[in-house]
Amino acid sequence: VSSGRPKADEKDKVCGRATMDRRVRKTQRAVTDAFDRLITRKRYGKISVQDIIDEADIGRSTFYEHFETKDDVLRMKCSALFGHVFAPPGDERAHNFAGETSFERRVTHILLHLLDDRRVTAGILRSESSEIFMGYFRAHMNELVRSELDVAAEGEERAFMFDHIVDSFIAAVRRWFDRDLRVSPERLAAYYVKAVSPVIARASSDARKE
Repeated sequence: VSSGRPKADEKDKVCGRATMDRRVRKTQRAVTDAFDRLITRKRYGKISVQDIIDEADIGRSTFYEHFETKDDVLRMKCSALFGHVFAPPGDERAHNFAGETSFERRVTHILLHLLDDRRVTAGILRSESSEIFMGYFRAHMNELVRSELDVAAEGEERAFMFDHIVDSFIAAVRRWFDRDLRVSPERLAAYYVKAVSPVIARASSDARKE
């Protein structure tokens, strides 16, 4: 007859992993929050790993348990930011888009989130490593266009149209920040969708014919 001890040991392991996971998340959150504060005060190139360590109030060895460079911090920040920004609209206190399905409303929802995080986003866009940010942005926008529109990047002509839809939005957002967010998210979304609608219609029509 087996004793109950192995089950207890397994429970201890699970609890230990959960505790460790919480510690990891807490440390990573402290580092990314510190990064957010620093990027609003100084240029990315002027921020050192030591600055992040000091701002997060953690030990140097703790930092290097989770990150190798400050670019790794930026990558984690971008992953979290765009994971949230491109999440399907739901019930939110600031702007509730639950049930909204049109492409223009999805775009507006994304712009509102970027506006919410505008100081950090602007700091990253001005940085020497803005291409890291743009890489994450492009990857998430690619997925949105594939999932929300009947457009695929197959075939030379359709791939060109697909890239145009994605890159036009990225260019619009960069221009929006360069011009100090002069227009509202709603208006910018309307401008963008109006500009790319003929391309979306053509690409979608071609896809249906195949």
